[in-house]
Amino acid sequence: MAPASSEASTPAARRSSERRRVAILGGNRIPFARSDGAYAEASNQDMFTAALGGLVDRFGLAGERLGMVVGGAVLKHSRDFNLTRECVLGSQLSSHTPAFDLQQACGTGLQAAIAAADGIAAGRYEVAAAGGVDTTSDAPIGLGDNLRRTLLKLRRAKSGVQRLKLLGTLPATLGVEIPVNSEPRTGLSMGEHQAITAKQMGIPRVAQDELAAASHRNMAAAYDRGFFDDLVTPFLGLYRDDNLRPDSSTEKLAKLRPVFGVKAGDATMTAGNSTPLTDGASVVLLGTDEWAAAHSLTPLAYLVDSETAAVDYVNGREGLLMAPTYAVPRLLARNGLNLQDFDFYEIHEAFASVVLAHLQAFESEEYCKGRLGLDAALGSIDKSKLNVNGSSLAAGHPFAATGGRILAQAAKQLAQRKAEQKGADKPVRALVSICAAGGQGVAAILEA
Repeated sequence: MAPASSEASTPAARRSSERRRVAILGGNRIPFARSDGAYAEASNQDMFTAALGGLVDRFGLAGERLGMVVGGAVLKHSRDFNLTRECVLGSQLSSHTPAFDLQQACGTGLQAAIAAADGIAAGRYEVAAAGGVDTTSDAPIGLGDNLRRTLLKLRRAKSGVQRLKLLGTLPATLGVEIPVNSEPRTGLSMGEHQAITAKQMGIPRVAQDELAAASHRNMAAAYDRGFFDDLVTPFLGLYRDDNLRPDSSTEKLAKLRPVFGVKAGDATMTAGNSTPLTDGASVVLLGTDEWAAAHSLTPLAYLVDSETAAVDYVNGREGLLMAPTYAVPRLLARNGLNLQDFDFYEIHEAFASVVLAHLQAFESEEYCKGRLGLDAALGSIDKSKLNVNGSSLAAGHPFAATGGRILAQAAKQLAQRKAEQKGADKPVRALVSICAAGGQGVAAILEA
């Protein structure tokens, strides 16, 4: 009689106890475009299919069955209920590649990568792609709620008399609903919320303009030296992000009038130190070391860990976009790291004041002890390591596409830095942080 097998020795048990490393093998995006410009006639499906197609071409994935493609969009038409799968079917990937959508506002792209990475780490996939897409040029415009409810009642009507009565109300119920950039529970836009935080924390205008100018300068230099050559594929006549201003300067930015927080006075946030509405798509390729080796690919970096946090911006005292300051220390503690243990910091520039507010919070003993429950301040970072190849203020911010852009940039930066070490065993790391609507934030650690 064969001995009973131990439960701990089953394949399922071994998989659950042995999470695999998740390699970032590369990425691709289309150039980001300011809303109502170059991509005014392009849909989410058009753009994400193009980004995915560029990834397929770059890595020779035509006909390949991936374990999963995870994607999403913040602004979607009702017809896009299966958006990511439709984009897979429109690409050269095997039609046997499954896909699903998710959404967490501006954190969507990074959360998509985290979901794909979790599947790889758990042994469900050998390879996966993840990303996001958004367009405000092709925003969904829905029926007004009164009209929608009347049409539903009309469908349920049992008699001609009922239908005639309902039809008679239609002229009074006509209307449309256009997406608005405001928080449902406060009625304030993200910019107005951040203006409150910037004022409360005393974030100076000149510091915001300096950070914005640096973002444009860094990204322009990165394009010029070819950094983006294997990260971006042209689309509809664009070869670079058209929000990029290589000649941006603090002097030019200082001439712009504030657009957020004006009623409260002492406003500091302008169109120049805030991201514009943007269209675009991005995707990253993730896989195991074994899959990479079998396909002659060298990992750029590894997605080590992530953390998601939320704040009570409605009834509490936290700012809408301050959740990453809660996510980061949890992530650091779990991985035994300090804030200073990173070679690069990729902090999403929704607004320049967001980045500066986060850094100020990390340096504040009062904030770290009182809000975050820490024993001491996290401390400051070397700002020469911050968004070294530009970020959202320069590229633009197509909500769900930002995470994929940042991940691909950070992974390539780590690979280049690792190569400069010429065989040294010391790991190089990047800390990624993205704020999101609804008082949420996502952070991740990359390592090479």
